[in-house]
Amino acid sequence: MLPWKSWKRLLGSLAALMLAGAALTAVPAQAATAPTSGWNNWDCKPSAAHPRPVVLVHGTFGNSVDNWLGFAPYLVHRGYCVYSLDYGQLPGVPFFNGLGPIDRSAGQLATFVDRVLASTGAPEADLVGHSQGGMMPRWYLKYLGGAGKVNALVGLAPDNHGTTLLGLTKLLPYFPGAEDLISAATPGLADQIAGSAFEKKLNEGGDTVPGVKYTVIATRYDEVVTPYQSQFLNGPDVRNVLLQDLCPLDLSEHVAIGLTDRIAWHEALNALDPAHAERTTCASVFE
Repeated sequence: MLPWKSWKRLLGSLAALMLAGAALTAVPAQAATAPTSGWNNWDCKPSAAHPRPVVLVHGTFGNSVDNWLGFAPYLVHRGYCVYSLDYGQLPGVPFFNGLGPIDRSAGQLATFVDRVLASTGAPEADLVGHSQGGMMPRWYLKYLGGAGKVNALVGLAPDNHGTTLLGLTKLLPYFPGAEDLISAATPGLADQIAGSAFEKKLNEGGDTVPGVKYTVIATRYDEVVTPYQSQFLNGPDVRNVLLQDLCPLDLSEHVAIGLTDRIAWHEALNALDPAHAERTTCASVFE
């Protein structure tokens, strides 16, 4: 049996995975309703400059508001129709979502995208997701018919091939019942462990599907999705980006890359509108 310190470290890291999808701000979230800052405006019609609505997909333990308090207004200010959803809710757990089985969460995304397309009249949407929100849509694209409705998927620190939590998930077999407990209580967490049945099914036959453009934006300082290289995808129409190649001074870790990092946001903007892309540098923080 491992010492108590190792047990505490394992539990702490599992908690970090739960918390990493979104900032736990002091602003109380309201499920499925964004504040009046221009997003989730169901009267919005895409412009000729930005013909596709953007759907934002929060991370584990996140929600449709807190995860996007920075990035959603950033996109709205630039003329996009922007929407965000709540998914992966567990009974009796308010505000903190993304904990349910990921294949079911993908079904919730499918329903939400259909609603957005019907409201806007657009034939396709673009998806931007943080952490689990950058990986879960791949199930929708691959198994739920989403490929015909999505132009691009942009992942900010997505756990595309699962996470080892700095190697600590390999310790789970040493704690009898731990894996079963995690699977039963928070299946969305169990699905994200490297080597899980979900991850194997997600990636079998290739990482991508035809017709969708993929962008992965990762940071070498990610302490939750490890190793960070596991975030990258293989296949056609894939662009894997390491933030520190764009700006060596960028020290963002897993949470900050989605919540506050304007360099990552600028690169995501380039992925949404590659025809008008501008080089992302350290100075992009001021744009």
